[in-house]
Amino acid sequence: MEACFIDEVAIIDEIQMIKDPQRGWAWTRALLGIMAEEIHLCGEAGAVDLVRQLTLTTGEDLEVRHYKRLTSLKVEDSALGSLDNVLPGDCIVCFSKNDIYSVSRTIEASGREVAVIYGGLPPGTKLAQAAKFNDPDSSCKILVATDAIGMGLNLSIRRMIFYSLIKPIMNEKGEKEMDTISVSSALQIAGRAGRYGTQWETGYVTTFKPEDLNTLKVLLSSQPEPITQAGLHPTADQIELYAYHLPNSTLSNLMDIFVNLSTVDDSLYFMCNIEDFKFLADMIQHVPLSLRSRYIFCCAPINKKMPFVCTMFLKFCRQYSKNESISFDWLCRNIGWPLQPAKTIIDLVHLEAVFDVLDLYLWLSYRFSDMFNQPDLVRDMQRELDQIIQEGIVQLTKLLKNSETGISSGTAVADDDQFVMNRQKQHYLREPKLSGIGRGRLTERLLAQGILTPTMLQELKKEWNRKSEKGSSQDNEGSDPRKPRRKRKF
Repeated sequence: MEACFIDEVAIIDEIQMIKDPQRGWAWTRALLGIMAEEIHLCGEAGAVDLVRQLTLTTGEDLEVRHYKRLTSLKVEDSALGSLDNVLPGDCIVCFSKNDIYSVSRTIEASGREVAVIYGGLPPGTKLAQAAKFNDPDSSCKILVATDAIGMGLNLSIRRMIFYSLIKPIMNEKGEKEMDTISVSSALQIAGRAGRYGTQWETGYVTTFKPEDLNTLKVLLSSQPEPITQAGLHPTADQIELYAYHLPNSTLSNLMDIFVNLSTVDDSLYFMCNIEDFKFLADMIQHVPLSLRSRYIFCCAPINKKMPFVCTMFLKFCRQYSKNESISFDWLCRNIGWPLQPAKTIIDLVHLEAVFDVLDLYLWLSYRFSDMFNQPDLVRDMQRELDQIIQEGIVQLTKLLKNSETGISSGTAVADDDQFVMNRQKQHYLREPKLSGIGRGRLTERLLAQGILTPTMLQELKKEWNRKSEKGSSQDNEGSDPRKPRRKRKF
């Protein structure tokens, strides 16, 4: 009975993410499509009216419960002004990795230990850093973090300090803009100070810059913006229907056509930005896949600005298209396992990218369990990698110094260069008009864009010479019926 009860109750956290212009559709699908007798939603008050409207369309009951803060939160009358003024229990919130590195290094230079948390870290590393900061017997009394602390972490923070109130955001077109944080974000982040059950009975909040303090006071005295629309995204069934009538169109074109022709009830929904989806679709267009498989691959939550992750995504698709399982041994060879501890920040960033690749494998294992069939071994790899990344975070200042002095294990850069070089190598070796590799327009453009480096160019020249000597230029190359639901609780 206990297992049955758990199966019949679903929990959806951070329901306000339903408004996210990129991935909001995932929360909409969970809310409207999950098969459970009862769904518990957790999130901000601004989402209540929208959820109420959505449940009216499905004919389901909604019960709303409001929870009050059990401790007081006070905005200080003065800004921090200098990092010399940080105190035990302080958390400095930054909105960029560069600020994280700069602030943590400055504080540690004064002889004080710092815990660091940001979104790119593995869950285990975040928890380890949180535990170190929370431990009353630990010498680490200061936390430097991004707004990642606003979700899913219990922290014993006395005072929240906003290093800045400007944050990069994605607009409706998928473009990055710099703007003041929202009321919702300000309230959520500030509310982490003086949490009930910690050693602090009162929470405090302030800014680093004096000129930001009045703006923060206005944000914290305002009500969260109401969430009026839920994100939508074309389903695989809908795209297959379009493909039936447009058999020669690419998946990227089908998505554009669907979005341009679709009619959405603007009072409840909006169409999420599909640029990231199209980016992945274009990347793997040349890979022979069924339309549904291609669609599923392109739904993967990937940061397209991470070249190593994108390269491995392409390799996953190619391996899958050949009907060859993505085995543990194959994965080890392609990510360079076992990995070495980071010696520079570049090394650490690469290790974080490898962790994201393992996350991608696990995401795909839920959808293609026959081909990505060793998730348990990959989880073991993640645990080991988590420990390696934790070691890097502990000595973050040392990594920053090594980056400036040019000390490096060479592993991260070599691996990234090798994967990109292999892709460029295929292009060069397939080009029949090239009698060698020099400084043509394509080469100059690739160098300017950073896709090709001087080191990689030298390797390509050597490869071409070897190929020429051998006289060979071979390449190295859906909607299920829903179970009736009875009640939703918010």
